[in-house]
Amino acid sequence: MDAELLLKRRIAIADDLFAELVIWRVPRPLAGSSHGYKYRLALVADRLCVMRFDNEAGKGDHIHRHSKQYDYHFVDVDTLLSDFRVEMEKWINEHRNS
Repeated sequence: MDAELLLKRRIAIADDLFAELVIWRVPRPLAGSSHGYKYRLALVADRLCVMRFDNEAGKGDHIHRHSKQYDYHFVDVDTLLSDFRVEMEKWINEHRNS
């Protein structure tokens, strides 16, 4: 079985702000992950990635916030999307409404 694209979407939030969501089902877990998904969920502001959830091979599941990286506990795709949305809304509220 080859990788199967499950989601690829760019969501415009403002002229200078968008989210890009990409999720693949993969035939076997990537190094560092214990599930069958490869994902990249990013929030981009002013052409800079300000937050990203991903599971780059060898690094496992993690979140990038600003210039720091934090571990992320992957449960399932629905939880991943929900967690990303919560963090995205938190970032928008902290940076756009001040």
